Amino acid sequence: MTPTSFLSLEQIEQRLEGLDLVSLMEDAFAAFSRGEAVVPLPGELLFADPPGEVHIKYGYLKGGDTYVIKIASGFWNNPQNGLSSSDGLLLVFKKDTGELNAVLNDRGRLTDLRTAAAGAVAAKHLAPEQVDAIGVIGTGIQAELQVQLLQSVRRCRNIVVWGRSPERASAYAQRMQNRDFEVHVAQSPSEVADRCRLIVTATASSAPLLQWNDIQPGTHITAIGADSADKQELAEAIIHKADLVVADSRNQAQSRGELWHAYGKDGSAMNRVVEIGEIVLGRTKGRTMPHQVTVSTFSGLAVQDIAIASAVLKQE
Repeated sequence: MTPTSFLSLEQIEQRLEGLDLVSLMEDAFAAFSRGEAVVPLPGELLFADPPGEVHIKYGYLKGGDTYVIKIASGFWNNPQNGLSSSDGLLLVFKKDTGELNAVLNDRGRLTDLRTAAAGAVAAKHLAPEQVDAIGVIGTGIQAELQVQLLQSVRRCRNIVVWGRSPERASAYAQRMQNRDFEVHVAQSPSEVADRCRLIVTATASSAPLLQWNDIQPGTHITAIGADSADKQELAEAIIHKADLVVADSRNQAQSRGELWHAYGKDGSAMNRVVEIGEIVLGRTKGRTMPHQVTVSTFSGLAVQDIAIASAVLKQE
């Protein structure tokens, strides 16, 4: 029996050096839309007190030799107790025998990075070519990582941020200023939308934070917070009226987040939704006109976890 590899967060971070995460996610989305991945709907546990959630995602590539099970948690009150809001690990098994091949004890880091890289993929194909300021709604881990990974596809050092807590928004501004970003703290989500044509929403909100009337022509929104049925960051009208709506998976989007709230059980409405993998493959176009309003709403796919786990394990 081959011994099981156990990689700590420190070892994983070392192996991440030099990896092109954006290209890795593009390839993963393309594989999914080509039908090369087996990815069941995720499992989840939702907690009310304290508020939090656990997502369980799993799957395999038909041409691969492993399958992956990922457990990732988010507990929103952790930062006030000096803890990260994210945690988790990935288990990699041999597909031919079911033997445990590797444990990636990433503490949620790989999930955070692959989520941020997916946002960069969306912006690469959908955001305006010139971005004067990046709008950020939220003040947590993704509010930081999304902006950092965006630099590889839309370089912009100006941020307009809004958060429910003025204290957390101020702390976020300081952290990003320490990374050489210019940051303006907005008084409302609508102010963010008024000032920015590239907006990232990264919250656990259960009610819309942006309305259709807030959105200016030529805007792209990357909505990554609503990854379960109880969450919503965008008013339904934004989904209904946008020129192009993009998901990571049409099938998965029917049961969670923005598309669930906008379309409910109307499966036919999903026909107007494009998968990001289809755009990467060139089967359909992304942004084609400057005035278009585009929305990408991702709930996270196991194929992303498969891709990043495989890439880490190949690094020595």
